[in-house]
Amino acid sequence: MKQQKLLFIVNPAAGRTKSRAPLFDALARFSEAGYLLSVHVTTGRGDATAATVQNGGDYDVIVAVGGDGTLNEVISGLIQLETPPLLGYLPYGSTNDFASSLHLSRSPATAAASMIRHTPRKLDLGRWNDRHFVYVASFGAFTRSSYAAPQAAKNALGHFAYILEGMKDLNTLRPYRLRLTADGEVLDGEYLFGAICNSTSIGGLMKLDPERVVLDDGKFELLLIPNPKTPTDLQNLVLALLEQQYDREGLVFRHVSSIHLETAEDLPWSLDGEYAPSTPEVTIENRQQALTMLL
Repeated sequence: MKQQKLLFIVNPAAGRTKSRAPLFDALARFSEAGYLLSVHVTTGRGDATAATVQNGGDYDVIVAVGGDGTLNEVISGLIQLETPPLLGYLPYGSTNDFASSLHLSRSPATAAASMIRHTPRKLDLGRWNDRHFVYVASFGAFTRSSYAAPQAAKNALGHFAYILEGMKDLNTLRPYRLRLTADGEVLDGEYLFGAICNSTSIGGLMKLDPERVVLDDGKFELLLIPNPKTPTDLQNLVLALLEQQYDREGLVFRHVSSIHLETAEDLPWSLDGEYAPSTPEVTIENRQQALTMLL
């Protein structure tokens, strides 16, 4: 039987305060399973995508090692390949939302052993205009904190780094006027925040019921936070968010497969924690089971 080739793409900035020893344990697991290993250490933003495009066709498996942003970059490279290799993920970042949804172990050796044992699983992938995202596209309040928090702070403080960065947005918190069409339903109004996700966790702060999030059903979970008009609206909104009851009055929660958004506002986005600039129109589609992962 031909020996399978595996490429590790490692983001050295992610989890910099963590010991590297567990990663060597993961490498050992794959080596013992018969894989021929290579390691690529990224040099900056976009390098994981470039390495995947350039080298991915020569491998049977690519394993992304880092946070959700690293995973996003590797996937952005895989979708450009005619015959992409299988994808693995060793979560080694500060938040790792998607890893939580997939129930991946935070122990690299344990996650590696699981990948070796299990068969590939097909998962949905999101397309945002001409870019892709793995688990969330978001806009509005606190979205900036996901890509603006310094890497050193993420490594040292984890989720708290996002909270600190988000607090800087409080003075500029404002609603955005937009028109959004989701599976034919038109939502026209002012919103503080919006997320189109395929995850049980958003930014490590907001949690969705795992029983309501299916990662391969061709549907996103759409969450919108409208601008409260009255004190009662504000009270309902705060209670719904604190209790994480997203079906309560004051929030918009839907399961949808496609979205078209139009706005005249300057509305920057975050795709898996990576910055995406404002654009007057955004089309988001669920590419059902377009991603194959070893879990």
